[in-house]
Order: sequence, then C-alpha cells, then structure tokens
Amino acid sequence: MPATDQLPYTILQWWIQTHQNTQLRLTGPMVIAGMLCFIAAAVSCAGGIGGGGLFIPILTIVAGLDLKTASSFSAFMVTGGSMANVICYMFVKSSKTRGKSLIDYDIALLSQPCMLLGVSIGVICNLVFPEWLITILFGFFLAWSTFKTCKSGVVFWKLESEEGRRNRFGEELGSGLVRGGKDGDDSTNEPLLCRELENCNLGIPWVKLGVLVLVWFTFFLLYLLRGNRYGESIIPMEPCGVGYWVLSALQIPLALTFTTWILYRRESLQDQSSPEQEKGKPNALSFPVMALLAGLLGGVFGIGGGMLISPLLLQVGISPEVTAATCSFMVFFSATMSATQYLLLGMEHIYIALGFALICFSASLIGLKVVHSAVEKHGRASLIVFSVGTVMALSTVLITTFGALDVWRDYTSRRYMGFKTPC
Repeated sequence: MPATDQLPYTILQWWIQTHQNTQLRLTGPMVIAGMLCFIAAAVSCAGGIGGGGLFIPILTIVAGLDLKTASSFSAFMVTGGSMANVICYMFVKSSKTRGKSLIDYDIALLSQPCMLLGVSIGVICNLVFPEWLITILFGFFLAWSTFKTCKSGVVFWKLESEEGRRNRFGEELGSGLVRGGKDGDDSTNEPLLCRELENCNLGIPWVKLGVLVLVWFTFFLLYLLRGNRYGESIIPMEPCGVGYWVLSALQIPLALTFTTWILYRRESLQDQSSPEQEKGKPNALSFPVMALLAGLLGGVFGIGGGMLISPLLLQVGISPEVTAATCSFMVFFSATMSATQYLLLGMEHIYIALGFALICFSASLIGLKVVHSAVEKHGRASLIVFSVGTVMALSTVLITTFGALDVWRDYTSRRYMGFKTPC
C-alpha cells in the first residue's frame, strides 16, 4: 500500500489508541495539556470568549480524553475563566470610561434568554445532523467569522493609527474608539436602559443582575424537570416521551416572554429620552436575534456562544472592550448552566475538572492584565479583536481536523453517516 494511502489508517490507529485509556492520571500528556490550556485560556478570555473551541481539541488530542469527558471538563474550564473575567469587569473600572463598567448589562439582558433557547435547539440539531455535515458547517461558518473579525481588527487598527497621528503626544490615543464612538463620543458604551431609577453607571445594577439570575434559574429548573433523552430527570419521565418534548417546547414561550418584557421596558424608557440620545445605537431587536443564532450554532457545534456572538457584536458597532466584557458576562451564565448539568448527571473526575478550572481562572487573570495593560499603554483596543481572531482561527483548524478524523473513522468502519432521530 502506498505511503500516502497508509497515512490515514496510521492516524486512525493512533487516534483509537489515545482513547482507550479510561484511567485519568497525572501523566506527561496531561501536564502538557494543562500548560496548553493555560495559554489558550489566557488568550481566549482576554478577548471575552470562553475558549471551548481550543480546550476540547487540546484535551482530546494531547491528553487523549474521550469527547464526553473533554466536553464536561471544558464546561468547568470556561466557567473558571469567565468567572475571573466577570470579577474583573464588574469591580474594576476603566479609566477611559470615566468610572463606568465595561459590561453592557442591557445587551446581556436582551440576549441571554434567546441564547439559552438557541443552545437547546442547537443541541437537538447536533443529535440529528450527521458528523460530516456538522464539520463542514463549522468549518465554513467559523472561517467566515474569523475573516470578518480580523477585518474588523484591521479597521480598528487603522482608525487608531489615524487618531494617533492627529494627537501628537498620544495621550488620548483611541479614547473615542475604546468606547466605541468617534471623536470622544461614548454613546455606544451607554447602557440601553441607563435611565432606570438605579444608578447603573456608578455601581452594579442589581435589578438587571437579578433579572439575569432569574432567567438562569428559570431555564435551569426547566432543564432539571425535563432531564435528558435517556430519562435522567428529578421526576419520573419516559425517555424522549411526550412530557420531555412538552417541557422542551416550553423554552420557546419562556424566551419570548422574557425578551418581550425587556424590549417593552426599554421602549417605555426610550420614550422618556430625546431622539438625539438614542441616535446611532444599534436596534435592540438585533441583539436577541444574534443571540439566538449564536446559541443555535454553538449548540450544533458543541462550543460556547461567546466565540460566535463576539464577531456579531463587533459587526453592529459595539466597541472591542465592551464586546469582550459583555461576552465574558454572558459566557459565565451559559457555562455555569452546562457545568451544573454535568454535575447533576453524575460526571466523573470532578476534582480534576476543578483543577483545570483553577488553571483557567489564573490564566484569565494574567491574560486580562497583559492585554488591557497593552491597550492602556498603546491605546489600541484592536488588540482584543486580534486575540479573538487568533483563537477563532486556531479553533477552526483544530476542530475541523478533529471532526474530519471522526468522519474518516465512521467511513472506514462502515457506520451509518446519514441523518438521525433526536432519540
């Protein structure tokens, strides 16, 4: 057999051997995987995305974990990294935003219900779609998102350079760009619902945070009652029976109710403001639509929504720093949901997962410090955009390769490669 024909079989045999080890020990590959995850978390979380697109390939290819274990570990690792981001963004204010938080809680409010709904629909699609279709869709979509993200980074870089030429000493280099506006206009960083009675600019908006927690617990209770397609639930339920699908369908009116109420609240507050104050801001309806798309694709591809919604927010004109902070905040809610479900379903190797989460927590703090120090020093928020683009490009290559190996394995073993039923 020619060497070129034998290569796929050699790779396949190596792939099978690395997945035969079910005992998790502190081996050399595990240590190397931890180091690589540290670097991946530092770069990913600095850009406001979870990093699951890098964690899963590292854990499966380097450490030799099976996909199910790697996915559960990834949920904890994303939770740890996003927790560090949320702590920093909530309690540490930026000097360039005049003491305001970089997190736009209103974007999170408008997006979170539809993102959780999209994830649920995407997971069902993941069960139905064949592996080859998921791999092709993932490769095309993430390649397009990487291109658009890098293009946005180049645009921000050019604008920052132009601003630097206009400001000879560079003391206020990119001050308008960091806040998402031009010529010092920081209207884009103003929360969409900033005229509530709470003082949302000087502290934590507890009312909005409470609504987000309520959304989280409502969907979590629904997941808890529904269980999974194998009948694992807190109440007696037939696997994939009528009750399972009724509870699954309840997510649609639940997400629509929350989103409609938030939009109605925004419209009532917007009527009290002048048209000039609202001019130039993105349409509020675009955020739940983007979140639904990001959640849907994230569920299909098995990765977090931060990697998918970050390029969309940049495309509608949200500044890089606000995008990174807001995406980190949203990823924290979705990641904790996934991690909690893994715990309730009796995942194994919890302490190892917590160890990886601690690694990502520490790496995120370091990554945030390095990136934001560079932004403050050089006045280039585009560095955040380029960090997102780097993670997305690496994820495209790794996960596409990972999926291609699985497709080749299914093809050589003569497995069924068509569409499947969700149960």
